[in-house]
Amino acid sequence: MAEAHHESSGSSADFDLSQFYQIFFEEAGENLDLMEQMLLGLNLETADDEELNGIFRCAHSVKGGAATFGFSDVAELTHQMESLLDKLRRHELKPNASMVDVLLESADASRGLLACHQSGNVGQGPATAGLVNRIRALVSGEMPPPASVAPPPEPVKVMPVEPAVVLQPTPAVVAVQKNNGDQRHLEIRLVKLDQPTQAEAIVELFRDIPGLGDIKPMTLSGAPVDSRVFEVHTTSSDEDLLDLFAFHVSREHVVISDIPDSGASDVFHEPVASSVVAQSEPTGGVVADAPIFGFFDGAPGAPQPHAPEVAPMVVSPVVEVGAKAQSATRVPAVSAAPPEAATIRVAISKVDQLINLVGELVITQAMLAQNSRALDPAVCQQLLTGLTDLDRNTRDLQESVMSIRMIPMSIVFSRFPRMLRDLASKLGKKVDFVTQGEATELDKGLVEKITDPLTHLVRNSCDHGIESPQERVRAGKPETGTITLSASHQGGSIVIEVRDDGKGMSRQKILAKARERGLDVSDQMSDAEVWQLIFAPGFSTAEAVTDVSGRGVGMDVVKRNIASLNGTVEIESSEGNGMKVSVRLPLTLAIMDGMSVGVGDEVYILPLSSVVESFQVKSDAVSTVGQGAQLVKVRDEYMPVIELEKVFQVPRYDSDKVSDIMVVIEADSSRVVLLVDELLGQQQVVVKNLESNYRKVPNVSGATILGDGKVALILDTGALVRRSRH
Repeated sequence: MAEAHHESSGSSADFDLSQFYQIFFEEAGENLDLMEQMLLGLNLETADDEELNGIFRCAHSVKGGAATFGFSDVAELTHQMESLLDKLRRHELKPNASMVDVLLESADASRGLLACHQSGNVGQGPATAGLVNRIRALVSGEMPPPASVAPPPEPVKVMPVEPAVVLQPTPAVVAVQKNNGDQRHLEIRLVKLDQPTQAEAIVELFRDIPGLGDIKPMTLSGAPVDSRVFEVHTTSSDEDLLDLFAFHVSREHVVISDIPDSGASDVFHEPVASSVVAQSEPTGGVVADAPIFGFFDGAPGAPQPHAPEVAPMVVSPVVEVGAKAQSATRVPAVSAAPPEAATIRVAISKVDQLINLVGELVITQAMLAQNSRALDPAVCQQLLTGLTDLDRNTRDLQESVMSIRMIPMSIVFSRFPRMLRDLASKLGKKVDFVTQGEATELDKGLVEKITDPLTHLVRNSCDHGIESPQERVRAGKPETGTITLSASHQGGSIVIEVRDDGKGMSRQKILAKARERGLDVSDQMSDAEVWQLIFAPGFSTAEAVTDVSGRGVGMDVVKRNIASLNGTVEIESSEGNGMKVSVRLPLTLAIMDGMSVGVGDEVYILPLSSVVESFQVKSDAVSTVGQGAQLVKVRDEYMPVIELEKVFQVPRYDSDKVSDIMVVIEADSSRVVLLVDELLGQQQVVVKNLESNYRKVPNVSGATILGDGKVALILDTGALVRRSRH
C-alpha cells in the first residue's frame, strides 16, 4: 500500500498543469462575471443567505484554482474577498455600498491579473495592496481608506492557503492524525441528498472556517446512494452545526449522533469510497503525500472501463509558505454539474470550420439535386430516393450546426449593468436598467460585432437621454430614470431596442446644429429624416466635450457597423418623454433560405424572410408617375415598382420579352414590388462575402454558388426599399 502510494506521489510531481490553464482562465472569467452580476443585483437591505453564498462560492472557486496554478497574487486578493464575504454570509457584518464597491473593484483587478498571467506579462497587472487594505479594514469593522489615497503598491507575498479538499470519484488512501483534544466526536449523516455537491459543500465549510474542526468520510455497507456519512471532531454544538449546514442542506436531511471514544475507528486508513476527504487547519498545512488520481491512466483507483462516467475536474491547491506549490484534485461545489448539464469547450475556429464544411456540403447537395432532375424515376428510383434522404439530412445537419453558433443575448446584456452603474455614478444620475428577451438567440459572429454599437447606444441614453434627478423631479418624473434593452425575433430578423424615458431629442436643436455644419436641411423634413441626421459624421448636440461624450464620434460608427452586418437602425423620439433606437439584424450570416428568380440569363437570390408574395401581372397594370417612377396597385395599396433588369443593367437577347412576374418584398417596415422574368424555386444558399472577395456592390449583400457551379448575387432587400424611397 505504502509503495503504491509513493509511486503515485512521484508521478504527480512531474504532472504538467499548464494544459489546464485555458480551462482555468475561462472558468475564472465566468465566475468573476457571475459574481459581478450578483453583486450588482444585491439588495443591501434585504440580502438573503443564498445570494451571499452564491457570491462567496464564486470568489472561493477563483481562489482555489489560482492557488493551484501558482497565481499567488490572484489567490491572495480573492482570499481577502472570501474573508469579507464569509463575514457577510455569517451575518457578522451588514452589507453596505462600500463593500460592494471594493468587491467590484477587486473583481476587476483579478481580471487584470489573470490577463497578465494568460499573456505571460507577469508583474504588469494592477496593484492590489490598496484593495487588500480596504477589504481588511471592512472585515475588522473599520471604515476603509479612500480608494484615491490608497498606499503605494506593496510586494504581494504568498499567503498560507488552507489544505486542499480532495473531491474525486475514485478511491483515495489518506492517513490523517486523530484529534485528541477536548472535542466532541460525532457521526453526521446526510440523507436524501438532491445532488452529491451538497456533501462536498459541507466538507468545504470545515476547510474554510478556522477552528470548526475535522471531518472525515465513513464507509458503511448498505448505505443508500443519496446519503453520506462523516466522522467529525468539533467543539461546536448541534444547533451551531445545523445553522451552518443550512446554507447547503435542509435541517431535516442532517442526523447528528455521538460516537463513543472506543469507536475511534480505523476508517482513517481504509480506502475512502464516499469521494470526499478534507482537513481543516487554521494556520494552513499540507496533506502529506496526497495522491493525485483521475488525470492519467494507470493511477491507483483510476476508473475502470465499466465505471460510471465522472464530471470534468478542476485542480485546487496544497500550498506551503516558501515551498513550491503542490497540487491535488478537487471539484468545487459551485462548478460541479449534474451529468445532464455537462458541456464541452470547443475552439470557435473549429466551429467555423465545421460550418464552412456544411456550407460546401449544401452546395454539393444542390448540384446533385439539379443534375438528377433529368434522370428517369423508373430507372433510377433507388438513386433518387437516396438523394431525397441526402437533402433532408443535409438540412437537419445544417440546422444543428448553425444552432451551435447561436448564443443568447444575455451574453451581451450582462456587460451593461456594471457599465451603467459606473457611468450613472460619474454623471450624478439615478438609472434603473431593465432587460427583456435575454433568451433570444443570435449568431455568435453577429453578437461579437453588435456589442460595441449597443454599448454606445446605452451610454448615449444615459448621458444624453436620462436627466439629472433634479431635472426629472421638476418635469414631474420619478428621479430614477429607466433604460430598457430588449431583443426579439421578428420574421427572419432579430430586433434589438434601446429605450429610455429621458428628455428625448429636440427637433429644432438638431436642425440648428445641422445648419451650423452646413448640412442641407429644411423645416419640411419629416421627424424620421431629422433623427437620421445624428448619424452624420462628427454630429453632436452635447453642450460640452467630456470624457463621456461630445466629440461627435460614435453614432456614425454605430450606423456603419450595423450596416456592415446587413442591418438597419431606426429612431423614434418624443421630446420630454424619451426615445427608442431599433436595430434590425439578420439572424445569421452563414446559411439562409432563399428564393431564386431569373432576369434574362441572370439568377438572383432573395432572402425568403423578406418575400411576402408573388403574382403575375399585365403590363398595363403598372402606372408611371412623376420622374419615371412606377407604381402598381396590390389590394388597394399602391407600391413602388423596381425593374431588376434596369437596376443591374441585364442585357436582353429577346428584346420583345417583358418582365411580367412581380415579387413583393418587405424591409424596414416598407414594401416594394420587384419585376422579374421567372421564379426558379426555393433553396438553401451559402452566403459568401462578396466585399472581401471582390468589392462592395450596390443593392447586393453577398453571393452564393448554385448547383450548376454559377455564382448568383444575393440581393440587399433593405437597400432596394431605400432606393424606391428616393
